[in-house]
Amino acid sequence: MSPTPPASGRARPAAEVNAEIRALVEACGGWLYGDSRTRYELLVAEWAAAVRGEIVEAA
Repeated sequence: MSPTPPASGRARPAAEVNAEIRALVEACGGWLYGDSRTRYELLVAEWAAAVRGEIVEAA
């Protein structure tokens, strides 16, 4: 899965991004270096944006 939102501009749900973050951390044994660290940081930023979007939609 891509760490960026789909081309349609619709963000992935926070739960989906969170699952990808968890899988990445588990696959790395909890140690994030180099490309895996970069991917993790991008996913966390995407997750935060998704959470903000879900809060706005719920309001």
